[in-house]
Amino acid sequence: MRRLRALALIAWSLLPAAAGSALAQAPRAGPRPADLVRVDLLAEPGAVEPGQPFTVGVRLTMKPNWHVYWRNPGDSGLPPEVAWTLPAGFSAGPIAWPAPERIPVADLMNYGYEGETVLTVLLTPPEVLPPGPVALRAKVSYLVCERECVPGEATVSASLPVALPGTSVRPDPRTREVFAAARAELPRPAPWPWHGAREGDALVLTVTAPDLAGDAIRDVALFPYGESTLENAAPQVASVDAAGLRLRLKPASGEGPAPLDGVLTFRTGAGERRAYALGEPPAATVPGASTAAGSPSPPPAPADAPEGLWGAVLLALLGGLVLNLMPCVFPVLSIKVLSLVRHSGEGPARIRLHGLAYTAGVLAAFLALAGALIALRAGGAGIGWGFQLQSPLVVAGLAYGLFAMALGLSGAFQFGAGFAGMGDGLARRSGLEGSFFTGLLATVVATPCTAPFMGAAVGFALTRDAATCLAVFAALGLGLALPFALLTAWPAALRRLPRPGRWMETLKQALAFPLYATVAWLTWVLSQQVGSGGLFAALLGFVLVGVCAFALDQGRAAGPLGRRLAVAAAVAAVALLGGLVSVLDRDRAAPAVAVAGGAEPFTRARLDALRAEGRPVLVDMTAAWCITCQVNERLALRSEAVREAMAARGVVLLRGDWTNQNPEITRVLEAHGRSGVPLYLLYDGRGGVTVLPQILTAGLVRDAIEALPAAGGARAALQP
Repeated sequence: MRRLRALALIAWSLLPAAAGSALAQAPRAGPRPADLVRVDLLAEPGAVEPGQPFTVGVRLTMKPNWHVYWRNPGDSGLPPEVAWTLPAGFSAGPIAWPAPERIPVADLMNYGYEGETVLTVLLTPPEVLPPGPVALRAKVSYLVCERECVPGEATVSASLPVALPGTSVRPDPRTREVFAAARAELPRPAPWPWHGAREGDALVLTVTAPDLAGDAIRDVALFPYGESTLENAAPQVASVDAAGLRLRLKPASGEGPAPLDGVLTFRTGAGERRAYALGEPPAATVPGASTAAGSPSPPPAPADAPEGLWGAVLLALLGGLVLNLMPCVFPVLSIKVLSLVRHSGEGPARIRLHGLAYTAGVLAAFLALAGALIALRAGGAGIGWGFQLQSPLVVAGLAYGLFAMALGLSGAFQFGAGFAGMGDGLARRSGLEGSFFTGLLATVVATPCTAPFMGAAVGFALTRDAATCLAVFAALGLGLALPFALLTAWPAALRRLPRPGRWMETLKQALAFPLYATVAWLTWVLSQQVGSGGLFAALLGFVLVGVCAFALDQGRAAGPLGRRLAVAAAVAAVALLGGLVSVLDRDRAAPAVAVAGGAEPFTRARLDALRAEGRPVLVDMTAAWCITCQVNERLALRSEAVREAMAARGVVLLRGDWTNQNPEITRVLEAHGRSGVPLYLLYDGRGGVTVLPQILTAGLVRDAIEALPAAGGARAALQP
């Protein structure tokens, strides 16, 4: 039994490690990101003066014809992100973005940089610094594109000495010219009055600048801060007269005002490029900026975040309660039933201890999950609820663990009489460890599900400090554990259950089938993440799990030599299993180019294009491992009533698959205050958007679609 406990704990400990490994993966086909972009961290001063801010720069040097993106990437793409790891007491400001260029790609227009660019950031040290070098470290994530796009990341560092008291800090001569050029590329505040107005089907930017009339300006361009302000690929027609500059633009939406805050660029008659900021850019956050203690700087709250910590705690508690009813927790319900029946004859105090042990297991698992999320997000990873299931290693590990448990419940082998209590055999002396282990397992299998109230609570938690995040996740765990804990606190209810007897063996074997069903589902999820070779290796792994369990079971009743041989066979099976699982890391499936159910694959460019046409759009953010998503899709989104309503209103269905890491989908989730799937967004074609509930019914979706404005004219004939 000690060996079984060790194997279980090893499997659990692999969860965050495997998830972190998956999050660090880079594409294994096509050009390598490091061959396309060189990333350097540069510091302007030669030393750090306590309390005096100084500038650092992240220099990105691209291969010819490749580009990275501005803060608003245009029709497609993602801007670079910089996650800082700084010494204690340091703080990082937002990125100062150089003026971008218009980069046409096919019929799209992107905003970004070619050749080389430097993203400057202001760092502020504390008033008191210990002697010794100051270590600066940054994780830079980027998307570099030509005709194809390659995501990449690089970790860069720099070390600066601390200035001696009474000395003046001067710029480092090695980087002086780099920072002078970087500052020259930054837009200056516009010195003239300006305003934007809608004129018919166009937006017109008017800049009252009479001094521009005699300067033969050309190549005028506006780069808006808002990603859905303009039709980016449309021509921008400029005219200059004695009053100043007029720039005629095509808006992304045909109705309502559109802010024209952004960066205005043009070239003078002498060929000099000038850039001016019109209005203040939206507040920017510093992804993952942290001190040595790993305390992340909190970004601004989402628009639909709950009111304060207590509101988030209440939503989390309610979400945890509802999570007990979600289909992904059903296999654990069978384990709870067996545990309750087994302990029904014990004293009230003992039964209450089992409830407390189960609650402690749930809370420990949720707090461990929260800690992993905090640490990974502080390192710059864009992840959320259920992130670990984006790793094939974690999915395979869960499948193997549940398969071994199901075999034991079926009676294929025996680990001792205590196994019927699902984990009680982990410690014959008390049995409380079994209840604790059941709580851990309940949390593991609950992660693929998202219950009502959970989305806003978890999204709020992941945008706050570590203490707030831990409090919200603890409330979520308490909600999941509460029904079982209350039942054990009322022993009179347990006395109504039948007395333990031979019937328990039959019930135990019957309740193994929900676990087998879960194993089948996890194997299907794995098939969406790995290629055919990886899937074959995963299936062979089930054979090795059986070999390991059989060897340990046979060794239990054997003599000394037999026990040693059994342990050797089990260790060999585990070693082979590890080798097979490593194949999963190398055989990742290629992303699907099309999705089923009449949907198109989600991309931000496609969404923006449809919105620019005035088309209503239903965005379905889903994942193969999200059971809530799969149930919603089959019972609601694929229903005949919903399909007819979508056809009648000309609604286009875009499906974003978050089964594997997808930074573009993560960005949309975070923009709506969500940390995971499902997320359902219904755009009405006129600039409005509705966030649908996380639990859907066909009637609810149909009513929301029928409330959209009726399609007219040619648009009515368009099919989703």
